[in-house]
Amino acid sequence: MKLRMKMTYRTPKGTEAEFLSDYLPPGTVLLLMEDMQQSGRIPQIEILDQYETEWSIKELRNYMKELVTEPHNVRVYVDGGFDKGTGKGGLGCVIHYEQDQKEYRLRRNQEMEQLISNNEAEYAALHFAIGVLSELGVKEQEIEVFTDSRTVVNQMSDEWPVYEKELKYWADKVDDLVKEAGLTVQYDHVDRKKNKEADQLASQALKSIQIDSTIQK
Repeated sequence: MKLRMKMTYRTPKGTEAEFLSDYLPPGTVLLLMEDMQQSGRIPQIEILDQYETEWSIKELRNYMKELVTEPHNVRVYVDGGFDKGTGKGGLGCVIHYEQDQKEYRLRRNQEMEQLISNNEAEYAALHFAIGVLSELGVKEQEIEVFTDSRTVVNQMSDEWPVYEKELKYWADKVDDLVKEAGLTVQYDHVDRKKNKEADQLASQALKSIQIDSTIQK
């Protein structure tokens, strides 16, 4: 989740002006608000999320307390592999997150049958990863997803249309999971070198080597 502040600033002589901040992480907004309120020169502050819903400072404090005990600052790396000869896909995801003031890295993969293309495997890997987030209890926050598939990034970001029936099927399934969890997803393209861990997991899944591990960083 990203928030911005709409505020009124008043000088000691009573001159006022309104300001609207950029979107900022909730923790930064809370820190700035508490600091500005102490100055006595900010008679009015509104907190707005990306949906223009207004938050009170009490609601923001409660949100931050809950966030500490739940997985947050989530970054997901996904990759899908495809064997044209067998129609099998290998799905891999690496999830970095924080919880209880500790950092974790989760690695998981899955083998899948009856796929028809590498693009479908990439989408299936994305759906697999979002499903893992649901298991972790990640909800009502902004996450970053990194993949070396430009097709997935551009189509899920609504930059490109989705014509293929099988890809639309997966895109809709991903959107359903995202909406159910109240997530806001930022899709980013990375080159294969930066996605090599998810790529290796996908390759291992194609060889029926199952990986499921979580370690504290």
